[in-house]
Amino acid sequence: MNFDWKESIYSDGSRYYIDNPTPELGDIVKIKLRVLSSAPVDKVFLRTVLNGDDHLIEMKVEQKKKGFRYYSCKLEISQPRINYHFYISTQKETYFYNQLEVSTHIPIEDYDFVIVAGYKAPEWIKSTVFYQIFPDRFYNGNPANDVKDNEYEFDGHSTIQRDWSEIPGDYEDSFCLDFFGGDLEGIKAKIPYLKELGVNALYLNPIFYAATHHKYDCLDYFKVDPHFGGDKALIELIEELHKNDMRIILDTSVNHTGTAHKWFNKEGSFYSKDIGAYHNEDSKEREYYYFDEDNNYHGWAGVDTLPTLNYTSEELRDMIYQGEDSVIKHWLKPPFNIDGWRLDVANTMGRMNEKQMHHEIWPEIRKSIREENSQAYILGEHWTDDREFLKGDEWDSSMNYYGFGRPVRQFLGELDRFLSFNNSDYKFKSSKKKAKDISQMFMQKLARLPHQIAYLQFNLFDSHDIHRLHNNPEISWDQYRGAVMMLFTFPGTPNIYYGDEVGLDGRIDTFEGCRYPMEWDAEKQNQNYYKLYNKLALLKQEEDALQEGGFKLLYDQGYVLSYARFTDEKAYLVVISQDNNRTKVEIPVFSLGIGEESEIKEVFNYSDLYNFNDGKLEIELDAKESLLFEITI
Repeated sequence: MNFDWKESIYSDGSRYYIDNPTPELGDIVKIKLRVLSSAPVDKVFLRTVLNGDDHLIEMKVEQKKKGFRYYSCKLEISQPRINYHFYISTQKETYFYNQLEVSTHIPIEDYDFVIVAGYKAPEWIKSTVFYQIFPDRFYNGNPANDVKDNEYEFDGHSTIQRDWSEIPGDYEDSFCLDFFGGDLEGIKAKIPYLKELGVNALYLNPIFYAATHHKYDCLDYFKVDPHFGGDKALIELIEELHKNDMRIILDTSVNHTGTAHKWFNKEGSFYSKDIGAYHNEDSKEREYYYFDEDNNYHGWAGVDTLPTLNYTSEELRDMIYQGEDSVIKHWLKPPFNIDGWRLDVANTMGRMNEKQMHHEIWPEIRKSIREENSQAYILGEHWTDDREFLKGDEWDSSMNYYGFGRPVRQFLGELDRFLSFNNSDYKFKSSKKKAKDISQMFMQKLARLPHQIAYLQFNLFDSHDIHRLHNNPEISWDQYRGAVMMLFTFPGTPNIYYGDEVGLDGRIDTFEGCRYPMEWDAEKQNQNYYKLYNKLALLKQEEDALQEGGFKLLYDQGYVLSYARFTDEKAYLVVISQDNNRTKVEIPVFSLGIGEESEIKEVFNYSDLYNFNDGKLEIELDAKESLLFEITI
């Protein structure tokens, strides 16, 4: 065979390569690395740092299986955090292998394998398919609780009751006060639909008492909005979800409240036309916010209606997360028993110029959450490099725009959000990203995370904060198929934004354009979308290779990207083309142990134009075609 044996070098932090992937301090674990049996390897060493000093542990051949040699050694978890990489020696050269690459130079430790002692991962995430719901726009289960025209005013504007068939107004027309009537009773009624789709966990946008339809302007953290059905409706929804072996995480912002919050505006309410002033300068809750000498307050991102919370206040910390009756603990306890939190603008919380408290506050929040539910999922919103929060003592995941959603969108040809949303006169330019760019964007996050955390990442490309990918007229159905395939096969948990599975309508020039009411008329739903999501969601729940299996990038030339998720028994090979022309590629699958005798089928029966030759899978791809192969090794 004509191939590079170094491509077969592989290890990761899963149970396939560490006999105890979640060790406690003091445990001894066995770590394995595999390489082709024919590789010219003389010695393999695990290199780690113990108490600041280099340590080399020689690895011995433990097993030969399916054309691979497996080297192993034991390592005592004597520190809260242990990082390591491998030395692989031949007669001619010594190679170094970490989570990023194989090299001939001594690597920096940023990309080392990492074990975090005592890290308790929410194990249920591995087989989970999330479904995100913007409650006002999903399903109206009880019209009696609908917001009516002119029912109240907020910030000088009145509420608007919309018919389900209407489209949301832009902010300049509706000021986030147009309501369609979706509620928690509606979500409960659609549990059978969600189960059939292949969903086993819900992520709800905020449901607590607030004036707007998005409800990130909370006015009472301890009360479910009555227009969503109140606390009773939430209890009944969660009970029914749990009976159906489904989970739920709730969303809120503890970075800011609304100006109508009782802490901020003691004498006002959201019925008031002018609630901008803080009325009670002697109130104890004044210390919960940032005020200057002139009684001006700080609003998150400059938004006057969203005053920022000030975590120099110990009383505020008790109220939000430390106290037994705190916001964070309240909803984790009976009778609610939620399964986790998604926390809005989490990267900015506890940060105000010289007061940088975020790495003090987040470990405290994590401790409070896990005291109530050791398997609760902690999800923070962050759009850019989030590594500082993903070391094992703060979040379990971010909203993975940075490591997944933004690269995928750029691969399909979109200008990145942080370039396209630029507010200056200068307009940034960006060409369509090639496969090499995307593989580097994927790995610059994955290779810097402990495996225990990397496989918990919350993957998405659509949400309530960005236009739906399929609504972009520049994106074809063939391109979109590739994005969805990546969503369900990438390490982590996939999130379906409500309505994506039926091709829900929308517009791309405004936030409100991604918040259309769900389409329930089957004749208006796109069944091609549904079949795609349904097939992949069920695969994710059923296949170990897509839950805990290894991840390996195999091909990234031109506009064709290929990677695999695999165990030693089965592999899923993902091949995504964004090339405008028909393309022939040769993917080196020998590194997975795939040979002539392997059974290969395309999951969607899309193509049989492939051939196995000299350790490579030769595939002919139509323009912008995407394929998913199931391979028995």
